[in-house]
Formats: sequence, structure tokens, C-alpha cells
Amino acid sequence: MSTESIPLEVRAARHAALADPLRLRVVDLLTLGDLTPTELQDALLVPSNLLAHHVKVLESSGLVRRVRSEADKRRSYVSLVPESLDGLGPSTTAAARRVVFVCTANSARSPLAEALWAERSELPTASAGTKPGAAIAAGAAAVAQRHGLRLVSEHPRGIADVLEPDDLVITVCDAARDELGERSDLHWSIPDPARLGDDAAFDAAFDEITRRIERLATYLPTSPTTAQKGA
Repeated sequence: MSTESIPLEVRAARHAALADPLRLRVVDLLTLGDLTPTELQDALLVPSNLLAHHVKVLESSGLVRRVRSEADKRRSYVSLVPESLDGLGPSTTAAARRVVFVCTANSARSPLAEALWAERSELPTASAGTKPGAAIAAGAAAVAQRHGLRLVSEHPRGIADVLEPDDLVITVCDAARDELGERSDLHWSIPDPARLGDDAAFDAAFDEITRRIERLATYLPTSPTTAQKGA
């Protein structure tokens, strides 16, 4: 399910280079434009030999480069390498034909996650429960209404009626994770808002699921791949 977009060693070297406050400041200064070494030295108030050392570290890690001025060949500019900072976060990517959210009753967390995903991505989604309840929890319906969210599922469904072999299965409660074991591809440990039952608990669950949905969506394509569509 995961691949490395940038080698781990390269990411580590770039993180190490940015760990020094002065080097991080150099990157800040170069974010919107190129500067000569002299201009960097004036901005940072450091000796030229110290600046040269730090620029060399940044250059060797692939974060900056030096280019010769076309107007004055004696002058060079230090430039931030395009997109060199983009891969410094987790490099995990995922691929899925469909995203299925699972909790125990399929009455609160998983239907909320399903609805939030449907708003955020074109990738198909569904939800299910290991022990589906009789109806969607009133608190879940209420929090969805407060946020202008339309629930996709009208009633809970069991995993046997929903899961397919190529699904990316995300458990959103600890009990469901324990029951599914390795069948769960990802797990989000989200407290059951029904235990407290008040608006604050459902709002907290809604906010946490929203945050995790936004994060996951950055690592998944917005629609199934061509091969998956034809499968």
C-alpha cells in the first residue's frame, strides 16, 4: 500500500541540513527569491567563511544551488531548488479502489467518515459495522446537520455486505480494529462519542475525523486508477 517518493536517506540529509537555525534562516530568505552570498551575509550578519560553510551543507543536501549571473559573470546567486522542501513530510502514498470506514455499530464514526470522504474525494467510499446497530445515532445525524454534511448511508450495514477484496479498510474504533485484525489496513483510534452522547463529544469526533480525512486525501489519488476502474 505504501511507496517511498523520496529516498529515506535524502529526506534525512535534508532534515539534518535544516536542523541548524542559520541554515533554516537561509532557506527562509530564499523562499521567494534568489540572493547573492553578499546579500545573505548582510541579512544574517555572519562572516563570509561561516556563510559559505552553511550554504555548502544546504547545497550538498539538494536544498539550494548556486547559479552564475548572466549579466555579471563575477556574481552568483544562491537559489532554493524548486520543490526541494515538498517531500520532507511522510513519503507514504496509498492506492485504493474504494475506501471503507468501519466501526462497531456503523452508527456514528464510520458513517460520518464516509460522508466526509465523499465530500473530499471522488474516490468511492462506503462504511460498515462489525456489529451493525439498528439506526444511525441521533448525535451523528445532528452533528452532520450542524456542519451541513449529508450522510451517505441511511442505515447501518454489516461488513459482510460491504467489504470487497480491493478495499482500503480503515477502522475508526478500537473494538473494530481488534475484531478485524490484519483485515484493517489503517486504524484511527477515535473515542466513541456515543459513550458521552452530548454535542461536544460528537463535535470532537467530527473534528478529529475531518482532520484525518484531510491528511489521508493528500496521499490518495482523487479517483481510482484506470486499471482499477476496469477491474
